[in-house]
Amino acid sequence: MRDFDDIGRSSMLPPLPERMRPRTLDGYVGQRHLIGEGCILRNMIDNGTLSSFILWGPPGVGKTTLSHIVAKSLGREFYTLSAVSSGVKEVREVIDRARSNSLFANGAAPILFIDEIHRFNKSQQDALLGAVEDGTIVLIGATTENPSFEVITPLLSRCQVFVLKPLGKDDLQQLLNRALSTDTLLSKRDVEVAQTDALFRYSAGDARKLLNILEIVVNSFAAGSKVCIDNKTVTACLQENIAIYDKGGEMHYDVISAFIKSVRGSDPNAAVYYLARMLDGGEDPLFIARRLCILAAEDVGLANPNALLLANSTFQIVHSIGMPEARIPLAECTIYLASSPKSNSAYMAINEALAVAKETQTSAVPLYLRNAPTSLMEELGYGDGYKYAHDYPGNFADLEFMPSDLAGRKFYEPSDNRHEDGLRARLETLWPKYYQKG
Repeated sequence: MRDFDDIGRSSMLPPLPERMRPRTLDGYVGQRHLIGEGCILRNMIDNGTLSSFILWGPPGVGKTTLSHIVAKSLGREFYTLSAVSSGVKEVREVIDRARSNSLFANGAAPILFIDEIHRFNKSQQDALLGAVEDGTIVLIGATTENPSFEVITPLLSRCQVFVLKPLGKDDLQQLLNRALSTDTLLSKRDVEVAQTDALFRYSAGDARKLLNILEIVVNSFAAGSKVCIDNKTVTACLQENIAIYDKGGEMHYDVISAFIKSVRGSDPNAAVYYLARMLDGGEDPLFIARRLCILAAEDVGLANPNALLLANSTFQIVHSIGMPEARIPLAECTIYLASSPKSNSAYMAINEALAVAKETQTSAVPLYLRNAPTSLMEELGYGDGYKYAHDYPGNFADLEFMPSDLAGRKFYEPSDNRHEDGLRARLETLWPKYYQKG
């Protein structure tokens, strides 16, 4: 290859994340719970007993890279499809090609990698099922969405699900050190890393983000000059090089975060703007609809219980009609949730209750609350002393329902809003020993 100066060479080479993409497990950073010695994916490769699986995790944690490494390590043929651009026709063509080629290969089933498998509809997933069942292909799917919601049950039951985690600080440091010491271009630059807080914070556990930010910062310095990476420089460079929204990675979580916080912060104008950003960027409308359901339960909550009904209806409508019409119910729900009063009392109550339940699994349920389906249980006092609420005035009987060691424990605290004011007033009447009149 001809020699180029740094600028010429930079224009000819792929971006830093692609240049640093590892080709072997030894070069792969993170996910030690899957690829460490004795761990499940490492064992699959070492034993050559590969079965279909789905990699579930946020962008930039190495789902695609890991799939390529698995195929290379086992010497398998590797086919790839994107769920965004491939239909049933493309799926069947790949399966036919895999079936034909396997007759001349080493007998091992080829790997079919499907990126963003959560974007496949039922008919597309059905087209995969037979080939996975009969071993024509080994399926590896990659998704940022919970596969239990997005992958049909028959297909999901034939795949293991491996959860990939955001990279930790040590992982990011390892990637940074490796890029600066081994990359074709960066290794020739005089780079001083004075601070990494901003670099790692903006990367948010995403290897691709880290390497893109690093490349932006280094390129902001003149060729041949010393590069000093600190928090101020990283922040300034990112403010001048804001990437466009990209459903595949770079700004995905930033815009989603802004959308969620705008709804939570009761700003319908900002919320509908970020909704438009997501839709214009090609975001899956069902992804947005699910976030609206979560917002309705977590942030609007009991301040306006109708919000959850509307969010669920929005999800069903979006699923039925699709884009571009889905933009209208999405906007309607977004504006309604943003304009609604807010309460996270149910969210706080269940979180606290779960924490206590984890520590009190052995706490005995009071005998009078237990079911007594047999005569022996009746003799032991099961159900004895229970008060049937509807036999008492106001359909309420004063009875301690908690285990004895948790008697009086309160998890739900009504928030200050019109709807929960009514709930508080009722609870103060029913349970004055727990809810004090204010």
